[in-house]
Amino acid sequence: MSLLAAETVSLRWAPHPEVWLLVAGVVALGIYVDRVIAPKVPASIRGDGPAITRRQKAFFVAGVLVLWGASDWPLHDIAEQYLYLFHMIQHLLLTMVMPPLFWLATPAWLAELVVARGSRGWGVLSRVARPVPAAVIFNALVIATHWTVMVNTSVQVGPFHYTVHLIIVTAAFLMWIPVCGPWKELRLSAIGQCVYLFAQSIIPTVPGAWLTMADSAVYGAYDHLPRLWDISAVTDQQYAGLFMKVGGGAYLWALIIVIFFRWSLKAEKEDASLRYVRIEDGIDYVAPAPETVPAPTVAAAAAGPTQH
Repeated sequence: MSLLAAETVSLRWAPHPEVWLLVAGVVALGIYVDRVIAPKVPASIRGDGPAITRRQKAFFVAGVLVLWGASDWPLHDIAEQYLYLFHMIQHLLLTMVMPPLFWLATPAWLAELVVARGSRGWGVLSRVARPVPAAVIFNALVIATHWTVMVNTSVQVGPFHYTVHLIIVTAAFLMWIPVCGPWKELRLSAIGQCVYLFAQSIIPTVPGAWLTMADSAVYGAYDHLPRLWDISAVTDQQYAGLFMKVGGGAYLWALIIVIFFRWSLKAEKEDASLRYVRIEDGIDYVAPAPETVPAPTVAAAAAGPTQH
């Protein structure tokens, strides 16, 4: 089959009303929170600023676009019918890109409203959203979803496929709470986030290396004709394994770099806003930066250091 014929037959547009319904439901929920719930939040809870900031709204729009793009035609169709590489891209978008966007879009007061501190839900969340259990749960599911039986069954059985996606995306939301969840007490420090994300970049290399080094088709569901763009099943899974090892790792490392430099710049600004002054009795204390301290008068200088 020629390349043109393959594109004409395989990439024909197909409607996915279930995806449209899901995306519409998420958008409707966001509008309801913004228009109905947010105006009723008192200032004592939301703080001095708006209940939902522009930045949070932008993250919400980005999350919706990623959800839609990863779940609808053509990515969904290519990922589930022809190329496992696109299946990897789809899963990366749904587990590594979408969850942090939606968490960053969630105001703290809304998270508190959904899972109130002291409730049973909070008791469960505060246990499973810790770094170790969250990472173990997510990575165990990542490895399980690359098991041959799991992949073949999810491609061939629709309800099973959606169930797997629901479970792995839920685990992904859990995994991202220590990094960017709206509950501050469950977040790691900046350095802790870097270490946590570094650990997340290691585990996927195991199934990635397995796929890359395999010399025969691992997943029968993707070993069929016609081949999209004349890419063989073995080459497809090698590309998928390479993407999982290099693409996913590069994405996490990029986040690590961003988090580290933001922390570094913040630390420099905090250091610049303080100065250490040695007073006559030899005690060091932290004082505001010179530009924030009014110049001492002659009388004050003559009076000597203030006694506390």
